[in-house]
Amino acid sequence: MDRFKAILVERDEAKKQSVRVAEIGPEDLMDGNVTVHVDYSTVNYKDGLAITGKLPVVRRWPMIPGIDFAGRVVSSDDPVFKPGDEVVLNGWGVGEAHLGAYAQYARVNGDWLIHKPEGLSPAECMMIGTAGYTAMLCVLALEKHGLDPRMGPVVVSGASGGVGTVAISLLAKLGWHVIAVTGRTSEADFLKSLGAAEIIDRAELSETPKLLAKERWIAGVDTVGSTILANILSMTTGEGAVAACGNAQGMDLPTSVAPFILRGVSLLGVNSVTVPREKRIQAWERLATDLDKDKLKALTTEIGFDDLIETAKAITEGKVRGRVVAKIG
Repeated sequence: MDRFKAILVERDEAKKQSVRVAEIGPEDLMDGNVTVHVDYSTVNYKDGLAITGKLPVVRRWPMIPGIDFAGRVVSSDDPVFKPGDEVVLNGWGVGEAHLGAYAQYARVNGDWLIHKPEGLSPAECMMIGTAGYTAMLCVLALEKHGLDPRMGPVVVSGASGGVGTVAISLLAKLGWHVIAVTGRTSEADFLKSLGAAEIIDRAELSETPKLLAKERWIAGVDTVGSTILANILSMTTGEGAVAACGNAQGMDLPTSVAPFILRGVSLLGVNSVTVPREKRIQAWERLATDLDKDKLKALTTEIGFDDLIETAKAITEGKVRGRVVAKIG
């Protein structure tokens, strides 16, 4: 391994944050038992926060952002992986507490990796990325709860974002009547092309939530949190459930116990960071079979390494639609 490019997020003594492209060597990587040549990564909302510093997601300085990658094993002391294996990583503090994917090489713990699923290329894995993987975890949570398309509609908030767009595509292909909630109603045609049957302006769900409102859906995938999630819960049909995986609007939840004890609604928390390997493999195998690749490509923009910083800034400003795949290596 020669020296290679990496994006570094740094902080000075006054805790002022900066970002730059640097040249580093293998000796600069952190401890781990598997070294991977990073072929592709993506730009998630969390990556945008790490690069801009709008929220304190970085827990180690300096940091290489990038919370997921697809690549090839260069060296391994883990018996599960050997040089040349194609692998995928999502989460585990990479890009936050452990040096991440925005470099041509990464050294990580083998427990954090899975083999690339059959039927998906490395680029397609990062078209899906942590956002699409999280969407699949939400679908699995709803299915585990016993919900299916015959029971009624499903609502998806943050519909124009990474998780939302993949969730719409997945749910539509599985036969759900999908109601998409977005603050960008100009994207209605795009969301319908992914499979959304109805579009709701986010403003409809931004008012002060009622304890219980008119029942409108049996299931939900929420990426926003706060008031939007509270309204979704208040409008969920009895014995329904909402899978919650994001907090773009806030960490608070201004609701009451009413939906839970008077309608039997369930709130299903979805963690995509520290998921057991068996469940990660299940999610990725389902993505390989359940996701329409043509729709995946339609909602994806490809960028190069040199575009990462500006794209990360744009995603925190709500200027990125769908998924972004970044060619790193």
